[in-house]
Amino acid sequence: MRIRRRDSVAFRAQAVGLSFIWCFSLAQDAMAGALSSCEMNGVNLWGEAQVVDSFPDFKVQVVDSFPDLKVQRVDSFPDSCGQWKIVSGSGDIKIQYVDSFPDFTIQFVDSFPGLP
Repeated sequence: MRIRRRDSVAFRAQAVGLSFIWCFSLAQDAMAGALSSCEMNGVNLWGEAQVVDSFPDFKVQVVDSFPDLKVQRVDSFPDSCGQWKIVSGSGDIKIQYVDSFPDFTIQFVDSFPGLP
């Protein structure tokens, strides 16, 4: 059976398109998996959080909708996912607020913190 050149080109184009979709979905799964257990790079995303200007553990962007993590500011006992006690001294995690290229996005909430 002889394959025409036009069919071969169309097949390659489909294969490239499917490869791109597969790679894109892997990248999305990797990012979603980073916060799937309320930790990132082995660091829990709850506890005392110190806001710094340089050398943060995480760069975060505050958004109004579709966050990676919902954060509730508490005054004591930040012991579950998404509960942060903002401190001025040494904290469990150091965060830096950024406008672009964050490690993950957060939304401040009054109740039901954690993964959306």
